[in-house]
Amino acid sequence: MGILCKAAITNGKGSFEISEIEVNDPGDDEVLVKIKAAGLCHTDYDSLSWGKQLILGHEGSGIIVKTGKSVKELYPGDKVILSWATHCGHCFQCLKGNQHLCEVASPVTAHGNDFTPGHACPSGTTFKGQPVLRSFNLGTMAEYTLVKESAIVKNHSDKMSFPAASIISCGVMTGYGSVVNAAKVKRGSSVVVLGTGGVGLNVIQGAKIAKATKIIAIDVNKTRLDMAKAFGATHTILADKADTGLLNAAKQVKTLTEGRGADYAFECTAKPELGAAPLAMVRNAGTAVQVSGIEQEISIDMNLFEWDKTYINPLYGKCRPQIDFPTIIDLYEDGQILLEQMITRTYLLNELNKAFNDLLAGRNAKGVIVFD
Repeated sequence: MGILCKAAITNGKGSFEISEIEVNDPGDDEVLVKIKAAGLCHTDYDSLSWGKQLILGHEGSGIIVKTGKSVKELYPGDKVILSWATHCGHCFQCLKGNQHLCEVASPVTAHGNDFTPGHACPSGTTFKGQPVLRSFNLGTMAEYTLVKESAIVKNHSDKMSFPAASIISCGVMTGYGSVVNAAKVKRGSSVVVLGTGGVGLNVIQGAKIAKATKIIAIDVNKTRLDMAKAFGATHTILADKADTGLLNAAKQVKTLTEGRGADYAFECTAKPELGAAPLAMVRNAGTAVQVSGIEQEISIDMNLFEWDKTYINPLYGKCRPQIDFPTIIDLYEDGQILLEQMITRTYLLNELNKAFNDLLAGRNAKGVIVFD
């Protein structure tokens, strides 16, 4: 018999319940983790309506309980951070260094790029006697989870809290990696960040680490803009919700950048109507980056591409978990990246509905579910 524990499970039709699941012992290449904290983001809310039953959660940190017999260099008692960029290490994309695009093991890009988070990777978990999938093959909103070895990164920090570690899993990695790995922001450059929620704040932090000299934060929420300054923004623009495509905000950006536009602009709002907005913010030959994962069909005025502009749409900040997570931990240890300060509120698992309400109301930079 496996471990019986509490978890948040969605029916895929817009609702969820807190109920009991059973988690089996790990298979040969699997690791059993006691979850200590699980970060919360809009993707978790969206997963309530993916049309499939799932254990919720794709950001998490915890402690290893058991490992499979083929698992190397991971041991019971290790503090770990989970990553949904599970990878095989030998497919075309893995050999190209694109572990986040693995064609075999990724819950996002495997299976012909059919976006099916929680795709049928054996979960070793049952709910009401039937197998149940884990969101992004992690399902961190549970007291215990069973994951592949490639989803695990040791946390070598002695001072980092479990809630802080949990948000590295996706929000921190996506923002930081979009700057450092994907756009490769250059020292002395100018950067615009559209939307200063959890991901946007980490784009700001990534730009600061990359030594950008001008970091312009844009949001409709003044409180968030004040937080953006604390995380490294040098300038802020309070946008008007009626500003279609943020074209008026773009004029202010040009005023701040010698009339030509920024070198880089990052879209972090997840609003389809702003999908083209970063193109209006960058100079000729500048780079626009779509960070938030907009997947809807949108229309783009091709005049925004003039001239020689580049628009990229990176996944998960081009994450290489075993390389990038230790780097982020080191930056935290050196005081170069803030994590604890990003967590606005923590919640118990039975307070998940309140956590979702706060998320949708924009009350948090980052909310985290904590476990005893």
